[in-house]
Amino acid sequence: QVQLVESGGGLVPPGGSLSLSCAASGSIASVDIMGWYRQGPGKQREWVTSITRGGTQTYANSVKGRFSISRDNAKNAVYLQMNNLKPDDTAVYYCTASDLSDMYWGQGTQVTVSS
Repeated sequence: QVQLVESGGGLVPPGGSLSLSCAASGSIASVDIMGWYRQGPGKQREWVTSITRGGTQTYANSVKGRFSISRDNAKNAVYLQMNNLKPDDTAVYYCTASDLSDMYWGQGTQVTVSS
């Protein structure tokens, strides 16, 4: 089992920046891919970005060039730097971790982009 705890959400004006953190605990050694999903109001949950243990990053087109994912394997943590935020980025952001058999989810942190 892997436990994930997100932090860093909040209210930010359009064009602003916000950084999210996710701390992982439990059976970390088996985890390869970590990432972020989000679910906006009235929308389906969608994948945002992922990073492998080796550091390979992938991004959804909607956030490419604005969001950056990073990972600290020694601290069992993954981070999401969000720049030039837009109202459409408003969502609950979920940290995820995947091993060979399961995908684990955090409880989510709210990000609201509004003036």
